[in-house]
Formats: sequence, C-alpha cells, structure tokens
Amino acid sequence: MGPVPRPVPSGAPYTPAVRRPVPFGAPVLVALVALVACEAGPPAATPPVSPGSSGAPREVNLIARDYSFQPPTLDLAPGETVLLHVINGGLITHEAIIGDDRVQDAWEVAEAAPGIADPPPGPTPVVSVPPDVAGVRIVVRSGERVDLEWTVPVDAAEETWTVGCHIAGHWDEGMQIPVRWVTPDRSPDATG
Repeated sequence: MGPVPRPVPSGAPYTPAVRRPVPFGAPVLVALVALVACEAGPPAATPPVSPGSSGAPREVNLIARDYSFQPPTLDLAPGETVLLHVINGGLITHEAIIGDDRVQDAWEVAEAAPGIADPPPGPTPVVSVPPDVAGVRIVVRSGERVDLEWTVPVDAAEETWTVGCHIAGHWDEGMQIPVRWVTPDRSPDATG
C-alpha cells in the first residue's frame, strides 16, 4: 500500500515527495556540457558597419549608466549620418559629449565654472562653450531617451574622439569611452 494522503492546512491532500535516485552519469553529463559551452571559443566578431546616409541614418544606441557608457566603444564612420539614441539607465542625470580633446576640455571647464546657482548640466545659456569647440552634447535625465540625428564630420577621423560626461565628478569616475573610426562595410574588429 502506498502513502496515504493527509490533509494540509489549505485543504489540499498531502502527498509526500518520492525520491528517485539520480544516475551517476547525469551530473557528469551536465558538467561536461557546461565545460564544452565555456570552451566554445571567442564571441562572434562585430558585424561590418554599413554607414548611414541622410535618407537612411544608421541607428546607434548609447546607454549611460551611473559612471559608465555601453557599449564600451562607439563605432562611427566619418561622413555617415546616424540616429543616435542616448538612453539613461542610471539614477541621475548624465550627458554624452562627443568630440575630440578640445571639445572635451572645453566642456570640462564650462561645467566646472564657479558661480552657477544650479549645478550643470544646465540649459545651454547657463552652461555653454564656443561653437567652434561645441562638439555634440546630449543631456539625458534618469530613465529618459533622447534621439539625435547627426552627420559625423568627414574629417573627424583625423583626431582621436571620445564620448564623455562632464557633470561634476562623472569623468573622474570613468564615464568616458573612445570613438572607434570604422571604414564602410568592414568589421570594427578587423585589423589592417
């Protein structure tokens, strides 16, 4: 005779669990599958970049978190048009400033300016830089997404560019990533 069901507080019958022995080979098989999965090799290469145009911009996502950007490198092709989606997945306001060292330095100075009642980032009249070193600046509050269609300057690859956040302390916390210049229809991971 099998186990006798007995009532439980919910009124449903109680049936004790039946333990079944696990064959010795099952844990070994699971461990072997896990080992093979870990040894599958390097991740697939980044697909080639097909530059966007004014009629069909390439969509690019840039996620700002508290003191980091994702992806860890922004791939751009000189002269292409992109629809940049900047998403703030952090708890505080962030900005993405895209440009060369002159642009990054200009925004660092502007956002550190004393005497501003409300700390940066503020509206452009409160925090601004000269137009010739402005670069691209996108301010995004926590949980928001800001989209910007932008044509990358044709001569941009002549300089090293960075994406950075210059809100007080963010750059120093590591909120900066490099821009990697790619050639049309070539994988950013390719060399040569």
